[in-house]
Amino acid sequence: MFDKYEWISARYEELSEAIAQPEIIADPAKYQACLKERSQLEAQREAWREYRLLLQHMAEAEEMLADPDLSHEAEQELQALRPRKAEMEHQLRLLLLPRDPHEDSNVIMEVRSGAGGEEAALFAAVLVRMYSRWAERHGFRVEPISTSDTELGGVKEAVFSLNGRGAFSRMKYESGVHRVQRVPVTESNGKIQTSTCTVAVLPEAEEVELHIDPKDIRVDVYRSTGHGGQCVNTTDSAVRITHLPTGVVVTCQDQKSQLKNRDKALQVLRARLLKKMQQEQDAQYALNRKDQVGTGDRSERIRSYNFREGRVTDHRIGLTLYRIADIVDGDLDEIIDALRREEQAELLRAQSL
Repeated sequence: MFDKYEWISARYEELSEAIAQPEIIADPAKYQACLKERSQLEAQREAWREYRLLLQHMAEAEEMLADPDLSHEAEQELQALRPRKAEMEHQLRLLLLPRDPHEDSNVIMEVRSGAGGEEAALFAAVLVRMYSRWAERHGFRVEPISTSDTELGGVKEAVFSLNGRGAFSRMKYESGVHRVQRVPVTESNGKIQTSTCTVAVLPEAEEVELHIDPKDIRVDVYRSTGHGGQCVNTTDSAVRITHLPTGVVVTCQDQKSQLKNRDKALQVLRARLLKKMQQEQDAQYALNRKDQVGTGDRSERIRSYNFREGRVTDHRIGLTLYRIADIVDGDLDEIIDALRREEQAELLRAQSL
């Protein structure tokens, strides 16, 4: 482990020197690649620097043990530093775990109603609001891409992006079937209904990662439908893009400008094509949307929201929290942190085998 950190420290310095070289600065692609790699090494380098500083302090304290006048003070300092040393060594191991290449990416999120009819659509709207509120809490920018509403205010399908560094690293745990148990507003006899929604989380592909040949797409424009302002439903601003080689179709109609809708649709198309490409390269890592969310059946749930009991249960790790109001208002961090810890623990166990 220590040899690896010595290499990281040396590589960081090498990259720092490289980005100051005129030939690197003159090549935007190389310059950005160096900046990105250095940025990815920064947390590891800083943790290693702090650990070495801690070891230096411990060595100085151990030397003081030989001095009768300072031995008591030195022993007290060592007692405080030893737990910190173990804690930092654990953190260093975590920082060496395999890193998702899209850890820092923006995300495209797709929320769809599943089993349960109108009640499922109403809960889909709750989930869209939950993720939007979570994003607001963390300074991520939410941009709607495509929404299909119901008459009662539910959502059949919503596609939106969360923009900000590290969005995918947090949201990736939300992929799957979300089950709700509550009395629907459409139910007159007070009977609890179980419904589902599916959530898919895709890393946003940058243009440098995936180039789309203009000859491979067909762009159709049409008039937006559904709720909208003065311009949205009266001009041909909606855009449908078909990727001819794969048959992938993306629509966007939430913006008044046809150009903006086209840009948004291309953004989603890149994300979906990147997902498809990852599938083909590594089926174990990049699953398609069907693998992420199953069929939407009630039994295929990753998380349940029981409003009568006020609880949320994540079935993957057996975590139950009795504060459903806070969670659906966007306070997801306790669940996300627990899922992240479990993922890290599994990776550490795999490394030790």
